[in-house]
Amino acid sequence: TTSATLVELKDLISGLNHRVASEEQRVSNVEDAQQNLNREVTELKKTNIQHDQENRAQRNNVRIVGFPEGVEHGRPIKFLQETLLELLKLPSGTSLEVERAHRSLAPKPAEGQRPRPFIVRFLRYPVREQILTAARSLGTLEWNGSRILMFPDLLRDLMERQQRFMLIKKALRGKGLKYGLFYPATLKLTCDGKTRSFTEPKAVEEFLQRRKESKRLSKG
Repeated sequence: TTSATLVELKDLISGLNHRVASEEQRVSNVEDAQQNLNREVTELKKTNIQHDQENRAQRNNVRIVGFPEGVEHGRPIKFLQETLLELLKLPSGTSLEVERAHRSLAPKPAEGQRPRPFIVRFLRYPVREQILTAARSLGTLEWNGSRILMFPDLLRDLMERQQRFMLIKKALRGKGLKYGLFYPATLKLTCDGKTRSFTEPKAVEEFLQRRKESKRLSKG
């Protein structure tokens, strides 16, 4: 009958409306989730860019530990330029172009406490590398009875990223393989006539395992 047909049509339309409403809600939820994800990605990009800029700004920095408080007499750049030449046994005439030098921002220590380190920013990256290389080659450094230590001045997260390669570097040295750790935290491995880049220690391990299997099969 006509009335039965109308009832069926109403039920059908009602069902369609419900489905449409459900789909619209689902689409709305997806759009909201996408917007939230986009915001999170944007914030993450900003954070990464900020960290990268900070890390790059510190690429030329060296942290020098051990010089007693006050030995610079208010002129840290002059003191370090003169002292490092002799301490590191650098060739006469070596130009140590220092852009900035200051004690760390920690409170001045009391008498008998550990002195604050110097944070030194060299004008050019190769000079910074020359300083660190010379310090490593000499081993123990001593100035007027104080032991002096020198480190790259990197942000904590970057240092942690680089330190993750410590064990795999030891393994590579044991195998006699040539490698280098490059800024910010990329290990470049040269073997079998090729140079490969890795940003994760696990990727290096997997490559070494595949290389080992390949050599075993070729011998078999």
